[in-house]
Amino acid sequence: MGNPQVRSGTSSSNLDDLFSRVNNLLGSADGSKAPVKETGTFVPRQPRSLKEIGIPQIIVEKIIIKFLFQIGSDTGRRIAAQLKLPYRILEPLLKQLRSDKHIDLSGTTATGDSEYCITDFGRDRARRYSDESTYFGSVPVSLDEYRSSVAAQTIAGQVVTRVDLERAFKGLIINQSMMNRLGPAINSGRGMFLFGEPGNGKTSIAERVTSAFGSTVWIPRAIEIEGEIMRIFDPGIHDEVKESTPSSTLLDSQDIDRRWVQIRRPTVIAGGELTMDELEVTQNPTSRICESPLQVKSNCGTLVIDDFGRQKMPVDMLLNRWIVPLEKRYDFLNMPNGKKIQVPFDQLIIFSTNLEPKDLVDGAFLRRIPYKIEVPDPSEAEFRELCKIMCGVMNFQHDPDVIDYLIETHYKSVYRPFRLCQPRDLLLQVRNYCQFHGEPLSLSKAAFDAAVENYFSVMS
Repeated sequence: MGNPQVRSGTSSSNLDDLFSRVNNLLGSADGSKAPVKETGTFVPRQPRSLKEIGIPQIIVEKIIIKFLFQIGSDTGRRIAAQLKLPYRILEPLLKQLRSDKHIDLSGTTATGDSEYCITDFGRDRARRYSDESTYFGSVPVSLDEYRSSVAAQTIAGQVVTRVDLERAFKGLIINQSMMNRLGPAINSGRGMFLFGEPGNGKTSIAERVTSAFGSTVWIPRAIEIEGEIMRIFDPGIHDEVKESTPSSTLLDSQDIDRRWVQIRRPTVIAGGELTMDELEVTQNPTSRICESPLQVKSNCGTLVIDDFGRQKMPVDMLLNRWIVPLEKRYDFLNMPNGKKIQVPFDQLIIFSTNLEPKDLVDGAFLRRIPYKIEVPDPSEAEFRELCKIMCGVMNFQHDPDVIDYLIETHYKSVYRPFRLCQPRDLLLQVRNYCQFHGEPLSLSKAAFDAAVENYFSVMS
Protein backbone atom coordinates (compact mmCIF):
# COMPACT_ATOMS: atom_id res chain seq x y z
CA MET A 1 0.00 0.00 0.00
CA GLY A 2 1.37 3.42 -0.87
CA ASN A 3 1.40 6.43 1.39
CA PRO A 4 -2.20 7.53 2.01
CA GLN A 5 -3.34 10.92 0.87
CA VAL A 6 -4.13 13.19 3.81
CA ARG A 7 -7.61 14.58 3.22
CA SER A 8 -8.84 17.91 4.45
CA GLY A 9 -12.25 19.45 4.74
CA THR A 10 -15.50 17.75 5.71
CA SER A 11 -19.23 18.34 5.48
CA SER A 12 -21.67 18.44 8.36
CA SER A 13 -23.09 15.20 6.97
CA ASN A 14 -19.69 13.55 7.29
CA LEU A 15 -19.32 14.84 10.81
CA ASP A 16 -22.67 13.33 11.74
CA ASP A 17 -21.41 10.08 10.30
CA LEU A 18 -18.28 10.43 12.41
CA PHE A 19 -20.31 10.96 15.59
CA SER A 20 -22.30 7.86 14.75
CA ARG A 21 -19.21 5.73 14.37
CA VAL A 22 -17.64 7.18 17.51
CA ASN A 23 -20.72 6.34 19.53
CA ASN A 24 -20.73 2.87 18.02
CA LEU A 25 -17.18 2.48 19.29
CA LEU A 26 -17.92 3.81 22.77
CA GLY A 27 -21.52 2.75 23.38
CA SER A 28 -24.34 5.07 24.33
CA ALA A 29 -23.59 7.59 27.02
CA ASP A 30 -26.00 6.10 29.55
CA GLY A 31 -25.10 2.49 28.74
CA SER A 32 -28.72 1.67 28.02
CA LYS A 33 -29.88 -0.97 25.58
CA ALA A 34 -32.37 -0.47 22.81
CA PRO A 35 -35.93 -0.81 24.06
CA VAL A 36 -37.62 -4.16 23.66
CA LYS A 37 -40.50 -4.28 21.18
CA GLU A 38 -42.86 -7.13 21.91
CA THR A 39 -43.01 -9.89 19.32
CA GLY A 40 -46.54 -10.63 18.21
CA THR A 41 -46.10 -13.50 15.75
CA PHE A 42 -45.28 -16.41 18.04
CA VAL A 43 -45.99 -17.04 21.70
CA PRO A 44 -45.58 -20.61 23.05
CA ARG A 45 -48.66 -21.68 24.98
CA GLN A 46 -48.71 -24.30 27.69
CA PRO A 47 -49.59 -27.81 26.55
CA ARG A 48 -52.85 -29.11 27.98
CA SER A 49 -51.93 -32.78 27.89
CA LEU A 50 -48.94 -35.11 27.54
CA LYS A 51 -49.90 -35.61 23.91
CA GLU A 52 -49.58 -31.88 23.21
CA ILE A 53 -45.97 -31.88 24.46
CA GLY A 54 -45.04 -33.18 21.04
CA ILE A 55 -42.33 -35.65 22.07
CA PRO A 56 -42.45 -39.32 23.19
CA GLN A 57 -43.70 -39.79 26.74
CA ILE A 58 -40.69 -41.99 27.53
CA ILE A 59 -38.44 -38.91 27.25
CA VAL A 60 -40.40 -37.20 30.02
CA GLU A 61 -40.30 -40.35 32.18
CA LYS A 62 -36.52 -40.60 31.78
CA ILE A 63 -36.04 -36.98 32.84
CA ILE A 64 -38.18 -37.45 35.97
CA ILE A 65 -36.33 -40.61 36.98
CA LYS A 66 -32.88 -39.07 36.38
CA PHE A 67 -33.88 -35.94 38.31
CA LEU A 68 -35.01 -37.93 41.36
CA PHE A 69 -31.90 -40.09 41.03
CA GLN A 70 -29.78 -36.95 41.45
CA ILE A 71 -31.95 -35.24 44.09
CA GLY A 72 -33.20 -38.22 46.07
CA SER A 73 -36.70 -36.91 46.69
CA ASP A 74 -38.79 -33.86 45.88
CA THR A 75 -42.37 -32.67 45.72
CA GLY A 76 -44.51 -33.12 42.66
CA ARG A 77 -44.73 -29.39 42.07
CA ARG A 78 -40.97 -28.91 42.27
CA ILE A 79 -40.50 -31.79 39.83
CA ALA A 80 -42.91 -30.02 37.50
CA ALA A 81 -40.96 -26.77 37.95
CA GLN A 82 -37.72 -28.57 37.06
CA LEU A 83 -39.27 -29.98 33.89
CA LYS A 84 -41.00 -26.63 33.08
CA LEU A 85 -44.40 -28.28 32.66
CA PRO A 86 -47.70 -27.78 34.50
CA TYR A 87 -48.15 -30.10 37.46
CA ARG A 88 -51.61 -31.11 36.28
CA ILE A 89 -50.01 -32.71 33.20
CA LEU A 90 -47.31 -34.55 35.13
CA GLU A 91 -49.53 -35.78 37.97
CA PRO A 92 -50.91 -38.79 36.05
CA LEU A 93 -47.41 -39.66 34.86
CA LEU A 94 -46.05 -39.54 38.41
CA LYS A 95 -48.82 -41.88 39.51
CA GLN A 96 -47.97 -44.24 36.65
CA LEU A 97 -44.26 -44.23 37.57
CA ARG A 98 -45.24 -45.01 41.13
CA SER A 99 -47.46 -47.86 39.94
CA ASP A 100 -44.51 -49.20 37.90
CA LYS A 101 -42.32 -49.11 41.07
CA HIS A 102 -39.87 -46.56 39.60
CA ILE A 103 -40.73 -43.99 42.25
CA ASP A 104 -42.64 -44.05 45.51
CA LEU A 105 -44.53 -41.64 47.76
CA SER A 106 -42.30 -40.62 50.65
CA GLY A 107 -44.65 -38.20 52.38
CA THR A 108 -46.82 -35.15 52.12
CA THR A 109 -45.89 -31.54 52.81
CA ALA A 110 -47.83 -29.24 55.14
CA THR A 111 -49.49 -27.74 52.07
CA GLY A 112 -50.69 -31.15 50.91
CA ASP A 113 -48.17 -31.59 48.10
CA SER A 114 -47.05 -35.18 47.53
CA GLU A 115 -43.34 -35.88 47.93
CA TYR A 116 -41.76 -38.54 45.73
CA CYS A 117 -38.55 -40.53 46.05
CA ILE A 118 -36.82 -42.96 43.72
CA THR A 119 -36.92 -46.69 44.39
CA ASP A 120 -34.10 -49.22 44.03
CA PHE A 121 -35.70 -50.38 40.77
CA GLY A 122 -35.85 -46.74 39.67
CA ARG A 123 -32.14 -46.24 40.47
CA ASP A 124 -31.21 -49.12 38.19
CA ARG A 125 -33.25 -47.56 35.42
CA ALA A 126 -31.75 -44.11 36.11
CA ARG A 127 -28.21 -45.47 35.76
CA ARG A 128 -29.05 -46.97 32.39
CA TYR A 129 -30.77 -43.79 31.25
CA SER A 130 -27.78 -41.72 32.43
CA ASP A 131 -25.49 -43.83 30.26
CA GLU A 132 -27.52 -42.53 27.30
CA SER A 133 -27.56 -38.92 28.57
CA THR A 134 -27.38 -37.29 31.99
CA TYR A 135 -29.82 -34.54 30.94
CA PHE A 136 -32.58 -33.90 33.51
CA GLY A 137 -33.56 -30.32 32.81
CA SER A 138 -36.49 -28.76 31.00
CA VAL A 139 -38.50 -31.16 28.85
CA PRO A 140 -37.37 -30.52 25.26
CA VAL A 141 -39.66 -29.48 22.43
CA SER A 142 -39.88 -31.26 19.09
CA LEU A 143 -37.70 -30.38 16.11
CA ASP A 144 -40.81 -29.67 14.04
CA GLU A 145 -42.07 -27.19 16.64
CA TYR A 146 -38.68 -25.47 16.68
CA ARG A 147 -38.71 -25.15 12.89
CA SER A 148 -42.20 -23.64 13.01
CA SER A 149 -41.14 -21.13 15.66
CA VAL A 150 -38.20 -19.91 13.56
CA ALA A 151 -40.43 -19.59 10.50
CA ALA A 152 -42.89 -17.50 12.52
CA GLN A 153 -40.14 -15.25 13.89
CA THR A 154 -37.82 -15.20 10.87
CA ILE A 155 -35.34 -12.36 10.57
CA ALA A 156 -36.19 -12.19 6.86
CA GLY A 157 -39.78 -11.36 7.73
CA GLN A 158 -38.83 -8.25 9.70
CA VAL A 159 -39.15 -4.89 7.96
CA VAL A 160 -36.79 -2.25 9.31
CA THR A 161 -37.97 1.31 8.75
CA ARG A 162 -36.23 4.58 9.42
CA VAL A 163 -38.26 4.85 12.63
CA ASP A 164 -36.96 1.45 13.72
CA LEU A 165 -33.39 2.54 13.05
CA GLU A 166 -33.88 5.74 15.03
CA ARG A 167 -35.32 3.73 17.92
CA ALA A 168 -32.53 1.16 17.77
CA PHE A 169 -29.81 3.82 17.77
CA LYS A 170 -31.44 6.07 20.36
CA GLY A 171 -28.73 8.08 22.10
CA LEU A 172 -26.47 7.87 19.03
CA ILE A 173 -26.07 10.36 16.22
CA ILE A 174 -26.67 8.62 12.89
CA ASN A 175 -26.66 10.61 9.66
CA GLN A 176 -28.97 9.87 6.76
CA SER A 177 -26.14 8.52 4.63
CA MET A 178 -25.34 5.79 7.14
CA MET A 179 -29.01 4.89 7.56
CA ASN A 180 -29.45 4.69 3.80
CA ARG A 181 -26.58 2.20 3.57
CA LEU A 182 -27.38 0.06 6.59
CA GLY A 183 -31.19 0.05 6.27
CA PRO A 184 -31.51 -1.94 3.03
CA ALA A 185 -28.70 -4.29 4.05
CA ILE A 186 -30.41 -5.04 7.36
CA ASN A 187 -33.76 -5.47 5.62
CA SER A 188 -32.30 -8.10 3.31
CA GLY A 189 -32.03 -10.47 6.28
CA ARG A 190 -29.30 -12.30 4.39
CA GLY A 191 -25.82 -10.94 4.78
CA MET A 192 -23.32 -8.16 4.32
CA PHE A 193 -19.62 -7.45 4.29
CA LEU A 194 -18.33 -4.66 6.53
CA PHE A 195 -14.81 -3.97 5.36
CA GLY A 196 -12.15 -1.36 5.86
CA GLU A 197 -8.99 -0.63 7.79
CA PRO A 198 -8.68 -1.83 11.42
CA GLY A 199 -9.74 0.57 14.14
CA ASN A 200 -12.66 2.21 12.35
CA GLY A 201 -15.46 0.50 14.28
CA LYS A 202 -16.57 -2.36 12.01
CA THR A 203 -17.04 -4.79 14.88
CA SER A 204 -18.89 -2.23 17.00
CA ILE A 205 -21.27 -1.48 14.15
CA ALA A 206 -21.85 -5.18 13.55
CA GLU A 207 -22.60 -5.79 17.22
CA ARG A 208 -25.39 -3.20 17.16
CA VAL A 209 -27.14 -4.25 13.96
CA THR A 210 -29.50 -6.74 15.62
CA SER A 211 -31.08 -4.02 17.74
CA ALA A 212 -32.44 -2.48 14.54
CA PHE A 213 -34.94 -5.35 14.42
CA GLY A 214 -35.97 -4.36 17.91
CA SER A 215 -38.10 -7.33 18.92
CA THR A 216 -37.87 -10.30 21.21
CA VAL A 217 -38.14 -13.91 20.12
CA TRP A 218 -38.90 -17.20 21.82
CA ILE A 219 -36.45 -20.09 21.67
CA PRO A 220 -36.70 -23.54 23.29
CA ARG A 221 -34.34 -24.46 26.07
CA ALA A 222 -33.69 -27.75 24.29
CA ILE A 223 -35.07 -29.83 21.44
CA GLU A 224 -35.51 -33.58 21.07
CA ILE A 225 -34.36 -35.38 17.94
CA GLU A 226 -35.11 -39.10 17.86
CA GLY A 227 -34.02 -39.65 21.44
CA GLU A 228 -31.13 -37.14 21.38
CA ILE A 229 -31.46 -33.89 23.34
CA MET A 230 -29.77 -30.78 21.96
CA ARG A 231 -29.54 -27.54 23.92
CA ILE A 232 -30.56 -24.35 22.13
CA PHE A 233 -30.71 -21.74 24.90
CA ASP A 234 -27.24 -20.56 25.95
CA PRO A 235 -27.20 -18.00 28.80
CA GLY A 236 -23.69 -17.00 27.76
CA ILE A 237 -25.00 -15.86 24.37
CA HIS A 238 -28.72 -15.23 24.74
CA ASP A 239 -30.05 -12.21 26.63
CA GLU A 240 -33.15 -13.45 28.45
CA VAL A 241 -36.03 -11.02 28.92
CA LYS A 242 -37.04 -11.44 32.55
CA GLU A 243 -40.66 -11.38 33.63
CA SER A 244 -40.12 -8.09 35.42
CA THR A 245 -39.44 -6.45 32.04
CA PRO A 246 -42.45 -4.33 30.99
CA SER A 247 -42.74 -6.19 27.67
CA SER A 248 -43.58 -9.39 29.49
CA THR A 249 -46.46 -7.86 31.42
CA LEU A 250 -48.45 -7.90 28.18
CA LEU A 251 -48.47 -11.69 28.26
CA ASP A 252 -50.58 -14.01 30.37
CA SER A 253 -47.65 -15.54 32.25
CA GLN A 254 -49.78 -18.44 33.48
CA ASP A 255 -50.34 -19.61 29.91
CA ILE A 256 -46.73 -19.47 28.68
CA ASP A 257 -44.93 -22.74 27.94
CA ARG A 258 -41.93 -22.49 30.28
CA ARG A 259 -39.91 -24.83 28.11
CA TRP A 260 -39.33 -21.74 25.99
CA VAL A 261 -37.28 -18.64 26.83
CA GLN A 262 -38.03 -15.12 25.65
CA ILE A 263 -34.83 -13.41 24.53
CA ARG A 264 -33.72 -10.36 22.64
CA ARG A 265 -32.90 -11.23 19.05
CA PRO A 266 -29.45 -12.78 19.45
CA THR A 267 -26.10 -11.46 18.28
CA VAL A 268 -23.45 -14.17 18.09
CA ILE A 269 -19.86 -13.10 17.41
CA ALA A 270 -17.20 -15.54 16.22
CA GLY A 271 -13.67 -14.24 15.82
CA GLY A 272 -10.37 -15.61 14.64
CA GLU A 273 -10.74 -18.56 17.02
CA LEU A 274 -13.67 -19.97 15.01
CA THR A 275 -13.24 -23.65 14.14
CA MET A 276 -15.32 -26.10 12.13
CA ASP A 277 -16.35 -27.88 15.35
CA GLU A 278 -18.30 -24.78 16.41
CA LEU A 279 -20.41 -25.09 13.25
CA GLU A 280 -21.42 -28.68 13.99
CA VAL A 281 -23.38 -30.40 16.75
CA THR A 282 -21.05 -31.30 19.60
CA GLN A 283 -21.67 -33.87 22.31
CA ASN A 284 -20.13 -33.73 25.77
CA PRO A 285 -18.38 -37.09 26.14
CA THR A 286 -19.24 -37.30 29.84
CA SER A 287 -22.82 -36.01 29.99
CA ARG A 288 -23.66 -37.06 26.39
CA ILE A 289 -25.72 -33.88 26.06
CA CYS A 290 -25.61 -32.26 22.60
CA GLU A 291 -24.86 -28.57 22.12
CA SER A 292 -26.21 -26.69 19.12
CA PRO A 293 -23.74 -24.93 16.78
CA LEU A 294 -23.33 -21.16 16.50
CA GLN A 295 -25.55 -20.78 13.44
CA VAL A 296 -28.45 -22.41 15.32
CA LYS A 297 -27.91 -20.23 18.39
CA SER A 298 -27.99 -17.15 16.16
CA ASN A 299 -31.25 -18.07 14.39
CA CYS A 300 -33.68 -15.12 14.20
CA GLY A 301 -30.76 -12.78 14.93
CA THR A 302 -27.30 -11.85 13.70
CA LEU A 303 -24.14 -13.91 13.29
CA VAL A 304 -20.96 -11.83 13.06
CA ILE A 305 -17.84 -13.43 11.61
CA ASP A 306 -15.24 -11.02 12.96
CA ASP A 307 -11.79 -10.70 11.37
CA PHE A 308 -13.06 -12.77 8.46
CA GLY A 309 -10.16 -14.31 6.59
CA ARG A 310 -8.10 -14.78 9.76
CA GLN A 311 -9.88 -17.86 11.16
CA LYS A 312 -7.95 -20.99 12.05
CA MET A 313 -9.86 -22.86 9.35
CA PRO A 314 -9.18 -22.04 5.69
CA VAL A 315 -11.59 -19.54 4.16
CA ASP A 316 -12.55 -22.07 1.47
CA MET A 317 -13.63 -24.57 4.13
CA LEU A 318 -15.93 -22.03 5.77
CA LEU A 319 -17.38 -20.92 2.45
CA ASN A 320 -18.02 -24.46 1.27
CA ARG A 321 -19.75 -25.21 4.57
CA TRP A 322 -22.14 -22.25 4.18
CA ILE A 323 -22.58 -21.63 0.48
CA VAL A 324 -25.73 -23.79 0.28
CA PRO A 325 -27.30 -22.64 3.61
CA LEU A 326 -26.87 -19.00 2.55
CA GLU A 327 -28.80 -19.73 -0.61
CA LYS A 328 -31.45 -22.10 0.75
CA ARG A 329 -31.81 -20.69 4.30
CA TYR A 330 -31.62 -24.12 5.88
CA ASP A 331 -28.72 -26.26 7.04
CA PHE A 332 -28.06 -29.96 7.56
CA LEU A 333 -26.47 -31.11 10.82
CA ASN A 334 -25.03 -34.50 11.70
CA MET A 335 -26.19 -35.85 15.06
CA PRO A 336 -23.88 -38.11 17.12
CA ASN A 337 -26.18 -41.08 16.45
CA GLY A 338 -25.59 -40.69 12.71
CA LYS A 339 -28.91 -39.02 12.00
CA LYS A 340 -28.79 -36.04 9.61
CA ILE A 341 -31.33 -33.34 10.42
CA GLN A 342 -32.51 -30.21 8.62
CA VAL A 343 -32.58 -27.02 10.71
CA PRO A 344 -33.36 -23.40 9.84
CA PHE A 345 -30.46 -21.17 8.77
CA ASP A 346 -32.20 -17.92 9.56
CA GLN A 347 -29.92 -15.05 10.52
CA LEU A 348 -28.31 -11.92 9.14
CA ILE A 349 -24.67 -12.86 8.61
CA ILE A 350 -22.11 -10.07 8.79
CA PHE A 351 -18.57 -10.68 7.64
CA SER A 352 -16.34 -8.06 9.24
CA THR A 353 -12.91 -7.89 7.67
CA ASN A 354 -9.86 -5.68 7.19
CA LEU A 355 -9.33 -7.25 3.79
CA GLU A 356 -11.03 -6.62 0.45
CA PRO A 357 -13.94 -9.06 0.02
CA LYS A 358 -12.92 -9.79 -3.60
CA ASP A 359 -9.51 -10.89 -2.35
CA LEU A 360 -11.08 -13.39 0.05
CA VAL A 361 -13.90 -15.07 -1.82
CA ASP A 362 -14.93 -15.91 -5.35
CA GLY A 363 -17.76 -14.37 -7.33
CA ALA A 364 -20.22 -17.17 -6.54
CA PHE A 365 -19.96 -16.49 -2.82
CA LEU A 366 -19.97 -12.70 -3.23
CA ARG A 367 -23.27 -13.04 -5.10
CA ARG A 368 -24.79 -14.66 -2.00
CA ILE A 369 -23.72 -11.71 0.19
CA PRO A 370 -25.56 -8.88 -1.57
CA TYR A 371 -24.28 -5.90 0.45
CA LYS A 372 -20.66 -4.77 0.74
CA ILE A 373 -20.30 -1.70 2.94
CA GLU A 374 -16.94 0.00 3.43
CA VAL A 375 -16.19 1.68 6.75
CA PRO A 376 -13.70 4.39 5.69
CA ASP A 377 -10.95 6.21 7.52
CA PRO A 378 -11.90 9.57 9.04
CA SER A 379 -10.71 12.71 7.33
CA GLU A 380 -8.36 15.15 9.06
CA ALA A 381 -11.29 17.40 10.03
CA GLU A 382 -13.20 14.39 11.40
CA PHE A 383 -10.13 13.30 13.33
CA ARG A 384 -9.80 16.77 14.89
CA GLU A 385 -13.48 16.78 15.84
CA LEU A 386 -13.12 13.31 17.31
CA CYS A 387 -10.17 14.44 19.45
CA LYS A 388 -12.36 17.25 20.78
CA ILE A 389 -15.21 14.83 21.56
CA MET A 390 -12.89 12.42 23.34
CA CYS A 391 -11.33 15.19 25.40
CA GLY A 392 -14.78 15.94 26.78
CA VAL A 393 -15.48 12.26 27.44
CA MET A 394 -12.17 11.78 29.28
CA ASN A 395 -12.18 15.09 31.20
CA PHE A 396 -9.33 16.76 29.32
CA GLN A 397 -9.33 20.45 28.52
CA HIS A 398 -9.28 20.54 24.73
CA ASP A 399 -6.19 22.33 23.38
CA PRO A 400 -6.30 22.89 19.58
CA ASP A 401 -2.61 23.85 19.49
CA VAL A 402 -1.50 20.52 20.97
CA ILE A 403 -3.80 18.65 18.59
CA ASP A 404 -2.22 20.62 15.71
CA TYR A 405 1.19 19.45 16.95
CA LEU A 406 -0.01 15.83 17.13
CA ILE A 407 -1.35 15.87 13.57
CA GLU A 408 1.51 17.77 11.95
CA THR A 409 4.31 15.90 13.75
CA HIS A 410 2.99 12.37 14.07
CA TYR A 411 0.60 12.04 11.14
CA LYS A 412 1.23 14.34 8.19
CA SER A 413 5.01 14.29 8.36
CA VAL A 414 5.12 10.49 8.34
CA TYR A 415 2.06 9.92 6.08
CA ARG A 416 0.26 8.06 8.85
CA PRO A 417 -3.45 7.36 8.18
CA PHE A 418 -6.11 8.44 10.66
CA ARG A 419 -8.22 5.81 12.42
CA LEU A 420 -11.35 6.32 14.49
CA CYS A 421 -9.97 4.44 17.49
CA GLN A 422 -6.76 6.46 17.75
CA PRO A 423 -7.95 9.60 19.60
CA ARG A 424 -9.41 7.42 22.35
CA ASP A 425 -6.36 5.14 22.52
CA LEU A 426 -3.83 7.98 22.52
CA LEU A 427 -5.74 9.98 25.13
CA LEU A 428 -5.83 6.93 27.39
CA GLN A 429 -2.04 6.84 27.22
CA VAL A 430 -1.83 10.59 27.83
CA ARG A 431 -3.97 10.10 30.95
CA ASN A 432 -1.67 7.34 32.16
CA TYR A 433 1.35 9.58 31.47
CA CYS A 434 -0.15 12.38 33.56
CA GLN A 435 -1.02 10.05 36.43
CA PHE A 436 2.46 8.54 36.50
CA HIS A 437 4.12 11.96 36.60
CA GLY A 438 1.70 13.26 39.21
CA GLU A 439 0.42 15.94 36.86
CA PRO A 440 -3.17 17.17 36.40
CA LEU A 441 -4.94 15.84 33.32
CA SER A 442 -3.83 18.05 30.47
CA LEU A 443 -2.74 17.78 26.87
CA SER A 444 0.94 18.32 26.24
CA LYS A 445 3.41 17.72 23.45
CA ALA A 446 5.58 15.55 25.71
CA ALA A 447 2.64 13.38 26.70
CA PHE A 448 1.62 12.86 23.07
CA ASP A 449 5.22 12.13 22.06
CA ALA A 450 5.33 9.37 24.68
CA ALA A 451 1.92 8.05 23.72
CA VAL A 452 2.77 7.90 20.01
CA GLU A 453 6.10 6.21 20.69
CA ASN A 454 4.34 3.46 22.65
CA TYR A 455 1.26 3.12 20.47
CA PHE A 456 2.88 3.09 17.05
CA SER A 457 6.19 1.44 17.98
CA VAL A 458 5.47 -1.71 15.95
CA MET A 459 2.80 -0.32 13.61
CA SER A 460 3.33 0.95 10.12
